[in-house]
Amino acid sequence: MTTTASSAGHCLVLRLAGPLQSWGGASMFNRRDTQPEPTKSGLIGLLAAAQGRRRTDPIEDLLELTFGVRTDQPGTLLRDYHTVSDYRGRPLPSAAVSAKGMQKPTSPAKHTHITERYYLQDAVFVVAVHAPDPLLAALADAVSVPAFPLALGRRSCPPTHPLLLPPPGGGSGPGWAGSPLEVLAAVPWQASRAHRDRLANLKPQPRTIDLPVSVDDPQGEDVRRDLPASSLPGAPASFDPRHRAFTSRRVRQGWVQLPAPWPVDPATADAPAAHDPFALLGW
Repeated sequence: MTTTASSAGHCLVLRLAGPLQSWGGASMFNRRDTQPEPTKSGLIGLLAAAQGRRRTDPIEDLLELTFGVRTDQPGTLLRDYHTVSDYRGRPLPSAAVSAKGMQKPTSPAKHTHITERYYLQDAVFVVAVHAPDPLLAALADAVSVPAFPLALGRRSCPPTHPLLLPPPGGGSGPGWAGSPLEVLAAVPWQASRAHRDRLANLKPQPRTIDLPVSVDDPQGEDVRRDLPASSLPGAPASFDPRHRAFTSRRVRQGWVQLPAPWPVDPATADAPAAHDPFALLGW
């Protein structure tokens, strides 16, 4: 976490923004929740889609990527109510499962299910992807001209542009120089104009912007179970729906501090900042 830019290589920087995002975790069946920030499985899936990989293709090389995520605009939670039916007219399975993990049929038979889907509205994230330079260059080319449509967690959630953020001045490598944490501390704030205006109108105005980050770290204190794997012993990891599984990874959470993008009143420059834990939420 303290490596210098010269020894840490480069990072690809993605700006994940759109009307809706949904980063699924452990939820299944009729209720599908979203995590408050992008999952590693979702990010790997986005890059795999950009490269044209099928769901059954191995993704072992992408598991080695190191990710860092910064929340520039947390967004708000949306609950979507809708119903689903089998287009063939067959009765639907129930939420109960057998000893083998298979869904049991509904009894009495039901042909329509009520389902709930949760999304993040108007959220903005910055993702730093660390990898060897040749792989970063290949990923940058793939994201620029993706083989498959890209999505923010679900197919119904396309990203807005720009998706790929180039390094300042073009840079000398395939991406931003530095470790994921260093890069996340250097990328300018990507929040929407409306979100910026809400913070700019606070009294007193914030002199800095503090943004939460989470970075892959084998020594991290927090555990996330969102690393793709295979349920078949010895099989390479993939997104094959017949054998999809997940394992855990460790992350370290912290904060980066960016300068405010508005003029700071010199009269209050040295005054202690007012502590407002809800300021970044626009409340």
